[in-house]
Amino acid sequence: MERIKMSDVTDLLGLHGADRNSFYVRCPCCDTEKGKHLNINLKKEVFRCARCGEAGGIFDLYALFTGTPREQTRRAIIERIGVYQPQIRRSEPEVRPIENPLAPVTTRHKTYMGFLSVLSLTDKHRANLRGRGLPDSAIERLGYKSMPMGSGTALAHRLDEWRLPLSGVPGFFRTHSGERSFVHQQEGILIPVRDPQGQIQGLQVRLDDTDRRKFRWISSGTFSCGSKAQGWVHLAGQPKERIILTEGPMKADVINALTGRTVLAVSGVNALAKLEEALSHLRQAGLREIKTAFDMDYCTNWYVQKGHEELLRLLARMGFRYGTYVWDPRYKGLDDFIWEKLKAELQK
Repeated sequence: MERIKMSDVTDLLGLHGADRNSFYVRCPCCDTEKGKHLNINLKKEVFRCARCGEAGGIFDLYALFTGTPREQTRRAIIERIGVYQPQIRRSEPEVRPIENPLAPVTTRHKTYMGFLSVLSLTDKHRANLRGRGLPDSAIERLGYKSMPMGSGTALAHRLDEWRLPLSGVPGFFRTHSGERSFVHQQEGILIPVRDPQGQIQGLQVRLDDTDRRKFRWISSGTFSCGSKAQGWVHLAGQPKERIILTEGPMKADVINALTGRTVLAVSGVNALAKLEEALSHLRQAGLREIKTAFDMDYCTNWYVQKGHEELLRLLARMGFRYGTYVWDPRYKGLDDFIWEKLKAELQK
């Protein structure tokens, strides 16, 4: 096989620009729908985001956009080029992976429930969740499991035998041999992301042993016959007149378990695309007041501040009463602060 080029990877990822040598795309780490700060230089075969500083080469770009561990990117790229672009010459028409349309949430929920039922939770991950304040009863109720490290094809085959639909369910795709499989990630905790009816819309994974982008969507939109995750909003608890709005499904689950308060979570302070739709549905269920509770670094991080201000404008435009919780900045998240205070009370 010929040497992998940056253009091979941008073709696989569907990243294109008007300039043949250098162009800008949205950075998955920091850009909103309106921003494009990540420059890809095909001639030098490097990339860099002018906003957050994320940078690297060919394999780093693939890892950034797919969540594939850096050491596994070469093998993944070779397999995908073999699937979608066998022996492609530059003069031949471009061939792209076929993406399946997203399945209805009822279908995704049914498949994800079956998928999670065959997985387990490692002792290390259970200890991590307990250390956040989640008792075993909450862990079981929420459906947290460890990311499968075995064959994704074997798992998909088992679900096929149960007649669970995999088409249109993010995370599942077809291999070069035509078999169904599940995307491979590094070790981490799988987090079910639920709608107000408690149905699993999609999955996130909290990756182990990484300091950057710990939380990532399980998605297969760039794989053959796969489907892309859509940044869904997660509800922990029953719809009520007053709720807390925070960042991250796991954080919402912990706050709900510790306080009984209903918590709505976006995947990031700048990821508001699905929020307005969710708030409209919750208003019909009686929602009137929202308290935001994003990590305390919003006080010093201008990028987070900008996203928080945009969020408050959205709440005002929709006519909700709103305010913002603040707490001891030694604790990054509201979940950390509440858990430390509860532990202190228990020790008295």
